[in-house]
Amino acid sequence: MTLESNADVEQEAGAQPQRERWRLTAGALLIAVVVVLIDQGTKAWAEATLSEHERIPLIGDLLGLQLAYNPGATFSFGAGSTWVFALIAVAATVTAIVFAFRVRRPGWAIVIGALGGAAASHAGDRLFRQPGFAHGHVVDFLVYGNWFIGNVADIVIVIAAIAGALLMIRGTQN
Repeated sequence: MTLESNADVEQEAGAQPQRERWRLTAGALLIAVVVVLIDQGTKAWAEATLSEHERIPLIGDLLGLQLAYNPGATFSFGAGSTWVFALIAVAATVTAIVFAFRVRRPGWAIVIGALGGAAASHAGDRLFRQPGFAHGHVVDFLVYGNWFIGNVADIVIVIAAIAGALLMIRGTQN
């Protein structure tokens, strides 16, 4: 059997050409890198510009800017277990990388890249920010009313989770 006939057999069997799979993997990884750069860049801007003691309103009381360091998860849940969130963020990052190499659909490449980038950015905060390794606090600066405060990675996680749910509802295979 020749190389060309192997490709024909793969095409007939519904297998995706290797070049397309690598393109999707590269796309997912590129999206992850862009998410990390944007999230970390906005956090650096927030630390250089904002104060922990002053809220800057953007849309009345609905949306504002204020620097905060979060040792826990959403709503500062689990503030005493920062190292657990560090492990979860690292595990989510590794899982996203593994799935990036298995992705077969553009929609899933976007979702996996976005989730992987957000997880990697949070893992970086948890591992390398103060007060110390695996106890670092996530930088937050987007205040949503009096409900909670977040960052760009949090927004990406929510949007990517919704997109992933829609892909699953539509029955789109990875």
